[in-house]
Amino acid sequence: MPGAHVKTGSAAGRRRTAGIGPARRIAEELRAQNERFSAAVENMSHGLCMFDADERMIICNRNYIDIFHLDAKMVKPGIRFFDILQHSVDIGIAAQSAAALYAIRKPYIDGARPSTYEEVLSDGHIIVISHRPIAVGGWVSIYEDVTEQRRAEAELKEQHRRFDAALANMSQGLLMYSAEGRLIVRNQRFLDLCNAKAADFALGMTHGQMLEKLVALRIFMPVEIDIEVGKTKAALDAGQSRSSYREFVDGRTLFVSRRPLAGGGWVATFEDVTERRRVEERMTHLAHHDTLTNLPNRSMFRERLDQALGEAKAGPLAIFSLDLDRFKAVNDTFGHPAGDWLLKCVAKRLQHAVRGSKDVVARFGGDEFAIIQSGIKSAADAEKLAKRIVEIVGKPYRDKGREMHVGASLGIALYPGDGHDADTLLTNADMALYRGKSEGRNVYRFFEPGMDALMRERRALEVELEAALPKREFELDFQPILNIGSGAIVGAEALMRWRSPARGLVSPENFIPVAEETGLIVQLGDWALRKACNVAASWPPDMRMAVNVSAAQIKSGGFARSVISALAFSRLPAERLELEITETVMMDESDAVLKTLSQLRGLGVRIALDDFGTGYSSLGYLRRFPVDKIKIDRSFIRDLDKRDTAAIVRTVIGLGLELGITVTAEGVETEAQLDMLRKAGCGEAQGYLIGVPTKASDIGGLLRSQALLRQSG
Repeated sequence: MPGAHVKTGSAAGRRRTAGIGPARRIAEELRAQNERFSAAVENMSHGLCMFDADERMIICNRNYIDIFHLDAKMVKPGIRFFDILQHSVDIGIAAQSAAALYAIRKPYIDGARPSTYEEVLSDGHIIVISHRPIAVGGWVSIYEDVTEQRRAEAELKEQHRRFDAALANMSQGLLMYSAEGRLIVRNQRFLDLCNAKAADFALGMTHGQMLEKLVALRIFMPVEIDIEVGKTKAALDAGQSRSSYREFVDGRTLFVSRRPLAGGGWVATFEDVTERRRVEERMTHLAHHDTLTNLPNRSMFRERLDQALGEAKAGPLAIFSLDLDRFKAVNDTFGHPAGDWLLKCVAKRLQHAVRGSKDVVARFGGDEFAIIQSGIKSAADAEKLAKRIVEIVGKPYRDKGREMHVGASLGIALYPGDGHDADTLLTNADMALYRGKSEGRNVYRFFEPGMDALMRERRALEVELEAALPKREFELDFQPILNIGSGAIVGAEALMRWRSPARGLVSPENFIPVAEETGLIVQLGDWALRKACNVAASWPPDMRMAVNVSAAQIKSGGFARSVISALAFSRLPAERLELEITETVMMDESDAVLKTLSQLRGLGVRIALDDFGTGYSSLGYLRRFPVDKIKIDRSFIRDLDKRDTAAIVRTVIGLGLELGITVTAEGVETEAQLDMLRKAGCGEAQGYLIGVPTKASDIGGLLRSQALLRQSG
């Protein structure tokens, strides 16, 4: 050490000097004390230096030399302070370090006052300098390197700043409790959520006191405070988080999450989830309710039925399957908006017919409804409700001066007699409904075991129908179409036939509706279209082919491509193809349907409106989409001898002539009918008088014979 020149004496050495004189012993003792003092100074964690009245160094330790980067060989006891300053300049110590050295001397010169201050050296170290004057002159100085301490303090301060910024800007309210359960942090967002002041929730409050205050200030809805505090404590003691919803008195909802902290204590966050909760509730409602009528949908009905069956030990249940009679006529006559309005009215009437919340009314879609009647004593209760529904639904509906009429048909299955599970009961109620509708309208029928045979027959028909196309069981017959004025055959209509190995010849009236309901009509229609175009390609060039098209085909999305493909493959000119559509297609005013029809018509394909006159808005259809032909339904031709019917037929024919639309009369069976049509100016006729549906070869021969007659004539 620069200020120590005496070696510390050992115990053995002291024993060897035990017999020496007092003066020498005192000297040895002083030397030992100096060595101990020097060792203590040298091992200090701070730098230390001491100067006498002549500003000469008495002592310094290694930390002093290291702090100011001095030369230990030069800085020794006895060196003048001025020489240390000069030395620091000579060796290039930065001005900050030299100034720090000089700063310890200035207070002594100015009046020997104690002083403590802080200096930043050129190497970035921060030194706290503390000096004290010595009574006999000179001074002693202590140098403490606080660089790491200041850095840690700065980092802590920055962390506090960031923490404060995060608290101030977070979207959630926050409360933090100490390990002792006292409130230690509370952000402004929490106060804003509660519309409260800081004074309302002082730091140091317990969880229970906070809840009491929140309820007392009418911020939270009343809660069982002791129970809530106990639940939170139990979860936190187990190291688990706990979340719950809190309802505000003003109707808002908070989501509160409580999480334990690693060092003890816990933190609670508060999020306003009012809108999110409303959206979630709305989505849940939409998932379980019909959007038009707000009744439970099929999913919700099934849940309620399962629940009712689980509670059904107290008594039997009745399950009603219901749909509306003549509802399609309302849509056809007044349009879909009126149909939607009617469905909402029916829903309200059904709700009034049942016993409030005790029974369940649901809408499955379209005009299909279902009802659960619980707690009935016998089938008589179900029959009473069925009669009430038939009566109340069948009353007229009046809207904007219009009067609408529909009826209700119901199928009823009883628990436990007709089934013990939801699927069986619903199926049996549907079978009862199917049986009732086959017998008439505005009826109700209870399920009977024999009805199952009818449904099995329907399912068997569907299965066989699906397999019939790949087995090539379908074929086309063709019925000729006559130009009444010239007496010439101008084309034929393709009619689908199903020859089943098991059933024989199946009437189109039996299998076409099934094909439409199952969606098979799209495949069957595509097959018929390709087959008919191939047949027509072999006919004389002035002969047209008429093919019936269902609404499902046009709505399938690929119908236009199917037509174009059939024409291209058969090389049949587009103007020789005539597509017959029904009012069901025209009822759909969607852009996709109109675009498809317009695209095909633009290619030259002719569009005919079949069964004209059987709907309610046919003139409106003609205005929305100009067709090339209208076909008068055979029901009008059959009653052509009646005055009113004849007037209607003449009006339709006149309308066609006025609009430049070809009019074809279907079902012509007598010469008298044909003569009346000729006089009225009807363009074409079709029926058994003209020719029965026949094979392609037969119709081809007929057309070739006609061509030869023309050539010979």
